[in-house]
Amino acid sequence: MKKIIVTGGLGFIGSNLIELLLKKKYFVINIDKISYSSNFYNTREFKKNKNYKFIKCDIKSKKIEKIFNKFKPICIFNLAAETHVDRSIDGPKSFIESNIVGVFNILETFRKFVKKNKKTKLIHISTDEVYGDVLSGRSNENYPYNPSSPYAASKASSDHLVSSYVRTFNIPAIITNCSNNYGPKQHPEKLIPKLIYNILNNKTLPIYGRGTNSREWIYVKDHCEALLKVFKKGKIGNFYNIGSNKNLNNLNICNKLIKIAKKKIILGRNVKIKFVKDRPGHDLRYALNSNKIKKELKWSAKTDLSVGLSNTFSWYLNNKRYYSSLSKKDIVKRLGNKN
Repeated sequence: MKKIIVTGGLGFIGSNLIELLLKKKYFVINIDKISYSSNFYNTREFKKNKNYKFIKCDIKSKKIEKIFNKFKPICIFNLAAETHVDRSIDGPKSFIESNIVGVFNILETFRKFVKKNKKTKLIHISTDEVYGDVLSGRSNENYPYNPSSPYAASKASSDHLVSSYVRTFNIPAIITNCSNNYGPKQHPEKLIPKLIYNILNNKTLPIYGRGTNSREWIYVKDHCEALLKVFKKGKIGNFYNIGSNKNLNNLNICNKLIKIAKKKIILGRNVKIKFVKDRPGHDLRYALNSNKIKKELKWSAKTDLSVGLSNTFSWYLNNKRYYSSLSKKDIVKRLGNKN
């Protein structure tokens, strides 16, 4: 049975990707250091699957080399990362350590590993935030990097590192840049699950500034299908943008969720939009041009935003225990409010 390693597999995208890979009959090794955003609730449905194995390990650890050599994976999907912009404003150091130093360790390990395992691949998962503000049009793979936050800068650095190892050491790696994901199992520090949590708990709905910041939204399961396609058919050394081509601002998203919630529950009287002080350096708009992956790999996002949001709301409504498995302060505390 073909083996695949997923780093950061207790997280949001990682756990959804593992679910897909198990359905496709791969043996999956989940490497996760178990941070605040890791959650064993995310893997409860397949934790006893005979084709799944969890290993606690930081991607900065020397243990990575032993794991690679023991399991000899045909692919490593690197999703281990610090991802929350607000946290990177409060404390950038952990972002530098995970997203740059950690990726460097994976690359050094992979460089040695691939000499004896020539059929393997590394898929490095990144973000549209590396492009910075895209006030008009859409950023394609040749668009210059212009990150605004320590988080985005750390991800941009990791992308450059991976790309340099492809060119200098000829490693078989591919980089993907995806738009804003949403869906089941996402930590409620992010916009959509935080709004859902507040709706379910009769709290006000905090929106930065005037809610005009625009994001391109993609359902996580569509993203995972794209990653599998990149692994199977993507060209070594290439970058692939993964997006839905659907932009909505934060206020639109909030209003859509309220509308969905009204059909499923009785809203509490405190469920109202509350505009809060914007975070520093907040990019106004991200928008990807995903024509390359559509044309070359025949992939496109399938899930309509309204359907995806409804499915997401229902998942949190039916999985309230997910929230109880998290620290309360990680859910409700305001971050990234530095001057």
